[in-house]
Amino acid sequence: MSQIHSLSDDQVGQELRKMTAFIKQEAAEKAREIQIKADEEFAIEKSKLVRQETDAIDATYQKKFKQAAMSQQTTRSTVANKTRLRVLGARQALLDDIFAAAEKRLGEATKDAGRYEGILKGLILEGFYAMNEPQLQVRARKADYDVVRKAIDAASAEYKEKTGKECTATIDEENDVPEGSAGGVVIVGGNGKIDLNNTFEARLDLLKDSALPAMREALFGKNPNRKFFD
Repeated sequence: MSQIHSLSDDQVGQELRKMTAFIKQEAAEKAREIQIKADEEFAIEKSKLVRQETDAIDATYQKKFKQAAMSQQTTRSTVANKTRLRVLGARQALLDDIFAAAEKRLGEATKDAGRYEGILKGLILEGFYAMNEPQLQVRARKADYDVVRKAIDAASAEYKEKTGKECTATIDEENDVPEGSAGGVVIVGGNGKIDLNNTFEARLDLLKDSALPAMREALFGKNPNRKFFD
């Protein structure tokens, strides 16, 4: 039978110290593992939060950038429209001034009797062709009656020469062209139901419509945005 030896106090103390050291080492290693895991989880959570905040900042930036771009585009469009309207207004004002100046000079054509008679002949002849009737009336200013009669005779002769038809016209003295008119005539046919206004003012109004595109091109150049020219 083996003999059981009892441990001395020193031996017991050594064993306790060994056990204590082992426990401390195990605790330290466990603590390190916990700390490492906690650091990893912290790093992961931190990275997640940073990514979320970065995405939120990027989204806010993109939203504000789009808003700023839209605001800039709206401002640019508004400025461009205002500028375009000012340009159009200035162009129209220039055209209005040109036609106003032309209107003031309409009466100059009547100062030269020979030239005025030729103009009246052309205006009356145009009425003859347009009406295509054997008898017409011509309205004119009272001051122009004499020159109008000469113009009627010349227009009748040319009309007969060109068409082989007779066309006579008389002055409608009951319905004068107002004395305030710059000149010209009104040719009346269809038993008084049809009239062709060939006064200088009416011709200028027609010119405003017919010559306006050509005047715009001559003054301002071709319109790059215009697609149709008919």
